[in-house]
Amino acid sequence: MINKDNFDYAIENTQVILAPERQIATFGITSFRFYLISELMDRVNQVRVRDGRIHADRPQILTPEHFSRLLLEGFGEKAERYIDQLREHARNIAVLRYGFQFRKIDVNERMFRDPIDAVIARTKSQVQNTQEPLSAIIQGVDDAWEVCLLKFTIDLIERSSDGNIGDFRKRGLL
Repeated sequence: MINKDNFDYAIENTQVILAPERQIATFGITSFRFYLISELMDRVNQVRVRDGRIHADRPQILTPEHFSRLLLEGFGEKAERYIDQLREHARNIAVLRYGFQFRKIDVNERMFRDPIDAVIARTKSQVQNTQEPLSAIIQGVDDAWEVCLLKFTIDLIERSSDGNIGDFRKRGLL
């Protein structure tokens, strides 16, 4: 179990070295390949590279009616009145919902006995030479690597959301 300090440390020390060239597709599933590079905490020049895939499902539009039903689950009459007020004032609000699938079976690990900068440079060169436009290189913390990967996905959602909303508007869905 990861404690709050380790969680915060992982968030603060997650750095995207190379971001995917494209964002999350509005009308389909997008599969991103990641290379998460981390230095082992107790060993000098011991670097782990994890590579795998994250699948981003198509963003879904949640209307006020839909998310108000989600909010009310398990609440009483007072909550319903509050939600009714929200419905009246929020007719034009819509929220995008993003879904990700992360499977550990997709992850491969390799160990290197090199300085982390050398491993990052080699990995970056490999990705650029193979022209993998949906790949990301992330430098993170070894023990909390999954937190680093989640931070990357949240940042990717933030980068993609404006374009996704624009696409929905162009099609008259918002």
